[in-house]
Amino acid sequence: MKLTDPNRLFPVDPQQRDLACALYSSVSDLPILSPHGHCDPRWFAENVRFSNPADLFVVPDHYVFRMLVSQGVSIADLGVPRVDGGPVETDPRKIWNRFAGAAKLFRGTPTALWLDHSFEHVFGIDQILNEATADVIYDQIQAKLATDAYRPRALFDRFNIELLATTEGALDDLRWHRDIKNSGWQGKIVTTYRPDAVVDPEFDEFKQNIIELGEITGEDTTTWQGYLAAHRARRAFFKTFGATATDHGHPSAATANLDDEDAGALYAIILSGDFTTQHAEKFRGQMLTEMAKMSLDDGLTMQIHAGSRRNHSSDVFTQFGRDKGFDIPGRTDYVAALKPLLDAVGMEPDLTIILFTLDETAYARELAPLAGAYPALNLGPPWWFFDSFEGIKRFREATTETCGFYNTAGFNDDTRAFCSIPARHDVSRRSDSAYLSTLVSTGRLREADAFEVAHDLAYGLAKTAYNL
Repeated sequence: MKLTDPNRLFPVDPQQRDLACALYSSVSDLPILSPHGHCDPRWFAENVRFSNPADLFVVPDHYVFRMLVSQGVSIADLGVPRVDGGPVETDPRKIWNRFAGAAKLFRGTPTALWLDHSFEHVFGIDQILNEATADVIYDQIQAKLATDAYRPRALFDRFNIELLATTEGALDDLRWHRDIKNSGWQGKIVTTYRPDAVVDPEFDEFKQNIIELGEITGEDTTTWQGYLAAHRARRAFFKTFGATATDHGHPSAATANLDDEDAGALYAIILSGDFTTQHAEKFRGQMLTEMAKMSLDDGLTMQIHAGSRRNHSSDVFTQFGRDKGFDIPGRTDYVAALKPLLDAVGMEPDLTIILFTLDETAYARELAPLAGAYPALNLGPPWWFFDSFEGIKRFREATTETCGFYNTAGFNDDTRAFCSIPARHDVSRRSDSAYLSTLVSTGRLREADAFEVAHDLAYGLAKTAYNL
C-alpha cells in the first residue's frame, strides 16, 4: 500500500486541484536548497552508516520525542542523552518499539507527513507503523542502512540536495567542515555563524566563552573594540568554510544602537557579572545591530529567530540540556523592537536580514508591513511549529497582500532529522502550489505568473536571500 496520497495537500475543487498538481509538477524535481538547518556535519565528514532506525528517526528529533513525552513517556526511555551522562535507554529496538506503539499520536500532524514520506520514498516501506509492524519495519530500515546506498553522502546525492547549511557556534573549530573540504567529495555542505554563546550574557559559561573567544582569535575580548574584532575574525573564518549567513536565536526581537562609549560601558557591566536582566536584554539588542553592521561589511545574510521561550521546563533543561522539545512560542513585538536596528541599517539595499517568528499574530500586523517597506528585511518561512500545510497557508494569506512574494526568503527546513529534508520541501512545494492555484482561480494571479512564482518559492528566492 502507499503511505502517502499523491494528491495530498491539494485543493478539493477539481479545477484548482489540476492546476495545483501542474504547478507542483513543475517544481517537484528542482534541486533542494537547505540554507538553514542543524544536521551534523560529522555525518558527511566520516560518511559512516547511520547506526539504527532509532538513532535516525527518534533520538535526534525533538518533533518526535516531545509528542511522546507529552503522553507520559520518559525522555530517558527514548534514548536522549543526559547532561550528566546518567543512564538512559540504549537498546535501539526498545526505543523504536516505544515510538511505534505511540505512532497514532502523530495523526493529522506535519510530523506524520514527514515520517510517512521518509518511510515510503526513502526506505520503500509499504506498511503503517504500529506495534504490530514495528519489528518488521525496523528490520527493513536496518537492512538498508547497512548498505552503501544509505550512507550520508549517498543519501545527500539521492535527495538532490544542491546545498546544505549546518549551524555551528562561534567557538566551534569547524573540524568536520575541514574534513569535508579536504575529502574531495563534491557535496556542498557549508556552515552558519551562530554566536549566541558569546552574545547572550545569560548563556551558560558566558564569561568563559568570552575568554575562549579571545584566545582563539588573538583579540583582547576584555575591551569592547577587541570583542567586536574577535567577532569579525570568527565571521571571516566561517566564510572560509562556505558560510553565507549568520543566525541569532534571541528571546525577543529587541535591538539597540548605542554609541561606542555607551556600548563599551554596557559591555564592562556585562563582563563584571553584576548585570540585570535589563542589561542582558540591552546587550543582546546592541549585538543584533552590531551583527547587522558587520553583515554590511562582509556580505553574510543575517537571520533573526526571535520569540522562542527556550528551555521552558527547568527539569528537562537541567537533565537533558538545550533543544529537547521544550522551547515554546511567545508574543513578540517587532515594530518597536527593531526600530533602533532599522534606523541604523534598514534602508541598506545590499543588506539582507531574514526575520523568523513564532508569533503568527505578528504576520499581517507587523512583519509583512515592515518587510514591505524596508529594503534590508525579508521574511523567513514559517518556522518550527508552523512548518506545516496550515502554517504555510496562514503565512501566505497573512503576508502576500502586503509584502508580496519577493520580500520573502523561500523555504528552509531548519531540521536535525536528515531524512525529513526532502519530505519538508515536498510539503512546502505542495502547500505553495495549492495557494497559488487559489490565486489563479480567483483572478488574482495570471496562470503563467503562477508557474514563475512557484519556481521562485521553491528555489530562486532562497538562492537570492542566502547569496547562493
